[in-house]
Amino acid sequence: MYEEGAWIKHLRTNAKSAFFLTQSAAPYIRKAGGGRIVHMADWTSASHRPRYKEFSGYYASKAVIQALVETSALELAPSILVNAIAPGPILPPQGMGKREYQAVMSATPLGRWGGPEEIAKAVRFLCESDFVTGETLRVDGGRHLY
Repeated sequence: MYEEGAWIKHLRTNAKSAFFLTQSAAPYIRKAGGGRIVHMADWTSASHRPRYKEFSGYYASKAVIQALVETSALELAPSILVNAIAPGPILPPQGMGKREYQAVMSATPLGRWGGPEEIAKAVRFLCESDFVTGETLRVDGGRHLY
């Protein structure tokens, strides 16, 4: 069973921080003539498919970010575009075994880990676009397809 403390920690760390960042930055971005806000979600919540047990607080907090992106995009338009990136397998966690590492690659249609460059390219795309707002872009090598 999921502990309440862990649940609250995820919501505070992910969802609440994204909300307050958006609220705090918006007046300055508007004053500067407009701009972009890009948050970080997760491929599992972007796919509406929880994959791992005992991660309900994390999953819920990332789903809140998607809802925040959509509502903020509506509220802050047209001068501020708000989007999110939903990373999949980008960097293996420390201590990950070779078998698990290979399993992730096998479960990813592009057959590899993404690397931080893929996230940077996606953020750049969202910052350069003038007609994308309220979206959560999965950057997961197709992992959500399995």
